[in-house]
Amino acid sequence: MSSKEVAEGSGTGINQQTTPSRYESQKRRDWNTFGHYLRNKRPPVPISQCSCNHVLEFLRYLDQFGKTKVHLQGCMFFGQPDPPAPCTCPLRQAWGSLDALIGRLRAAYEENGGSPETNPFASGAIRVYLREVRECQAMARGIPYKKQKKKKVIDKNNNVGDGGGNSNDGSSSNTIHFS
Repeated sequence: MSSKEVAEGSGTGINQQTTPSRYESQKRRDWNTFGHYLRNKRPPVPISQCSCNHVLEFLRYLDQFGKTKVHLQGCMFFGQPDPPAPCTCPLRQAWGSLDALIGRLRAAYEENGGSPETNPFASGAIRVYLREVRECQAMARGIPYKKQKKKKVIDKNNNVGDGGGNSNDGSSSNTIHFS
């Protein structure tokens, strides 16, 4: 075996086991959990017949395992970022966790033979649900979610940029930021 083969690990006598990344492991666990959820439905649902409605039901089912306090409209702590006392409002899955979960399931669906055109995790209904969860949780905490806009930059030659600080002459001392 040549030294190049040894360095690249392409030798016939070497059994290389690669440990999956944390993302890959989580994606596999999420995919298995979703498959288990579908198999336990009555009647069981094959993944090939899964729709965005099944995904929405799964997301709502996961709320019972959430750790994020979401204050209800009638709660005296609704809209307070740091409530001073406990309350009876429910725990839910955090929006960021759900968003990441959907991203992993969307990728896993296609890696397991699903077509991008029929991917139930890529449905517009899922995006709407996630947006509503994000806005509801932000309101309940008193922190309205606002999409960040890129700042416009005008350099000394009146060129408009995206705020990256890259000007043609390498100088940024005469840059004016507008928000």
